[in-house]
Amino acid sequence: MDSNEPARRKPAGAPGQDEVDRLVTAWRRELPDLDVSPFEVLSRVTRLARHLDRARRLVFATHDLESWEFDVLTALRRAGTPYELSPGRLLTQTLVTSGTMTNRIDRLAAKDLVERRPDPADRRGVRVRLTPKGRDRVDTALADLLAHERELLAGLPAADRDQLADLLRRLLGPFDERS
Repeated sequence: MDSNEPARRKPAGAPGQDEVDRLVTAWRRELPDLDVSPFEVLSRVTRLARHLDRARRLVFATHDLESWEFDVLTALRRAGTPYELSPGRLLTQTLVTSGTMTNRIDRLAAKDLVERRPDPADRRGVRVRLTPKGRDRVDTALADLLAHERELLAGLPAADRDQLADLLRRLLGPFDERS
């Protein structure tokens, strides 16, 4: 076995084999000289991200929210009283362009979830503040999301969850450092 290949590889058709195992097996058969071991981790991360995105969208929909709305509202909620940030700070926290953020703020303001206020420190600037309606909406959506995600993780013992969180933190670290 190639030193780059994991020792715990499941044989094709083994119980507990997932779609990524089947994909990796097929690539190893078709291109045996190519090291496809990164797929064993990163394809699972990608597939998991897609499943989680779908699950989160379903939770948010029960609160009449889109994922991007939840992102902006939670950024404001985490800011603490008075639950406001500059548009630039919101850009940093949500990783979108200024034009996109302006559109998002407009749409959230139209739903009475946020309001624009003059920045007391800069007469040309504005602050975006969570409205009471926005705070209630995001608080209930967050509570439901956490309950749902606790259910998703219930099959993993606490030690496994901690280990997985640590491994993902190490994998994600270089990406966060670049942004």
